[in-house]
Amino acid sequence: MKKKLKIKNVIIFLVVIVFVTVCVLVFKKNGNLNFKIMEVKGYLANNLSTVDVYEYKDEDDKKVLEKSDSLVRGLEIKYNSKENITYEEKEYLEFDYQDKTYYVLKSNVVDSKDKVVLEDKLYVRTSFNILKDFEGNLLSLVKKGSEVLVTGYNKLLEDGTVDYYKIKVGEEEGYYDSKYLVNSEEEALKNYDADGLYKIHAERGDKLGGGTAATLDYYPVSKPSFENNKMPDQVYALYINGSKGIKNNIQAYIDYAKTTKINAFVVDIKDNCVPAYQSKIYEKYSPTNYKYANNSIDDYKYAINLLKENGFYVIGRITTFKDDYYALDNKENAILKTDGSLLKHSGSYWPSPYNRRVWEFTINLAKEAVNLFGFNEIQFDYVRFPDRLQTYEKQGIIDYKNTFNETKAEAIQRFLMYATSELHKLNIYVSADVFGESSWGYVTAYGQYFPAISNVVDAISAMPYVDHFEKKETYWTNPYQTMYNWGKTAAERQKEIPTPAVARTWITAYDTPYWKPTVTYNGEMLEKQIKGLYDAGLTGGYMTWNSGSNLTKYKSQFSAFNQTYGQKS
Repeated sequence: MKKKLKIKNVIIFLVVIVFVTVCVLVFKKNGNLNFKIMEVKGYLANNLSTVDVYEYKDEDDKKVLEKSDSLVRGLEIKYNSKENITYEEKEYLEFDYQDKTYYVLKSNVVDSKDKVVLEDKLYVRTSFNILKDFEGNLLSLVKKGSEVLVTGYNKLLEDGTVDYYKIKVGEEEGYYDSKYLVNSEEEALKNYDADGLYKIHAERGDKLGGGTAATLDYYPVSKPSFENNKMPDQVYALYINGSKGIKNNIQAYIDYAKTTKINAFVVDIKDNCVPAYQSKIYEKYSPTNYKYANNSIDDYKYAINLLKENGFYVIGRITTFKDDYYALDNKENAILKTDGSLLKHSGSYWPSPYNRRVWEFTINLAKEAVNLFGFNEIQFDYVRFPDRLQTYEKQGIIDYKNTFNETKAEAIQRFLMYATSELHKLNIYVSADVFGESSWGYVTAYGQYFPAISNVVDAISAMPYVDHFEKKETYWTNPYQTMYNWGKTAAERQKEIPTPAVARTWITAYDTPYWKPTVTYNGEMLEKQIKGLYDAGLTGGYMTWNSGSNLTKYKSQFSAFNQTYGQKS
């Protein structure tokens, strides 16, 4: 019996020795023995995208805590909940990461990933609207320099930044793109390259009532390249309108294009009074557009699918702020006279570019078209106010519905910022059509300013049609010089912004209506236009404007479409 008891005591003694040894080996801290009672999961948190972490270093025969690295906010760690250290009157927690032992301020560790963003307020660097939700619905405009309260965030990215902050301004709460927010009011009020490029724009003033270039945004905008949707370096495109029977006609265009260098098509989604298909968005926002749609969804899909199956890059065109049917259906969102009647200008009614419900309608239509038909790019035409309205404006008889007290140029640029933000989420490029005048170095009366638009979108498509210049025969009979002279001014505008869009220009593909005998725009005349643009430095390609999409006319212009431009001879 005694022998058994002695053996039992020896076993207990050995277990105690092993237990103490394990404690010595595993739970060692600052030269003192500490028993880690509990390891707890936590997350690194900060008001910046990274968190400073520290290591003990030997210095002058003593251990000091020095910054060792910065780890991304949101990283999950495990630390001892009962033991921490105090160094220079600050509390730190110990954790292991990638075979190293680090220390982090206790205040930089939280118990939930939802809490890792510690910013409580930020400042608006770029004026933009609050997103009500991620369906593209918009709340109030928040202007440059404003302070906003941070109440949360949408998603934490791999580098510790967030995509959208949840913010509160007054009584409204929603989401704001993080790239438009900074940490201080001073930084928010700065302008990009204030003494360089910005100064060039600011000095141009407001000559025609479209707004001053000084209040527009020139910060660099990253231009995407989507892995499964590559934009051709040069787009050679034919235009096809959205008239009836597109399903029956599309094969003929494809057969012809395959005999040329054409690699893309611009196809109408919506032209004014010519909605191309029976969109569900029309049913919700504009029943009249739905009523007069030219094609069924299935027939339209057949045509677009056939273009894509044959290897063409397909651009969907939407007339934005010129839409009779939408204006008639939504008078409250349209440009009115002060007597309450719809403004009719150039034979059409105009939704107001200031009105955010118009923006939502347009972008929801674009999203639907992308999801249904797989467009590579959405192109916004008539992305402007009506032109030649200065007399009405001086008389004070127009109600533009300017809710946020914006200039015309601000509204146009901000719409395109919204469009790119929403469509880039779908891996789709955005382009904008502008008048040739917009490149002359001033803000136009209808709100287009070439540098401000080019800085935002992925491709800018000016329309320097030869009949848009002075009514002089020399513009028609010498298309090379006309396009070269205009192209040099546009190329200069491209140099005035940090991130210019691809310059892909519309060319005149119809005969002159002015001169007798008629000046025929055959292949040679188109070729001269294109070479003039390329020689001026605008090398993103061309698109043919012929409103009737006349295939017989396109065939007569074969020589222009059957060569590669920009190659040195």
